[in-house]
Amino acid sequence: MKIVGVAACMAGIAHTYIAKEKLIKSARLRGHTISCETQGSIGIEDELNAKEIEEADVVILAIDVAIDRAERFEGKKIIKIDTSTLIKNPIGFIQKVEKVIQR
Repeated sequence: MKIVGVAACMAGIAHTYIAKEKLIKSARLRGHTISCETQGSIGIEDELNAKEIEEADVVILAIDVAIDRAERFEGKKIIKIDTSTLIKNPIGFIQKVEKVIQR
């Protein structure tokens, strides 16, 4: 499965980067391809490009706040989760995403 993701927390610091790391590691452990950007106090980092978004099977938004440029994901299957929940059980979350996408 090809995944794109965005991580963003209230402060745009710790949880943002921890969520991104956990999301990437757990997706790769499950055999998926993933690209993930962060949005925080210093803006957008590792910004997803149009090709990555177009080819994605799912968009994962690990966010606690509204994100910039969300319109890029219109028409895609989007799954939202808060950063704390993702951080607590990233593998379990990816397994749930797999089940949703397989339907």
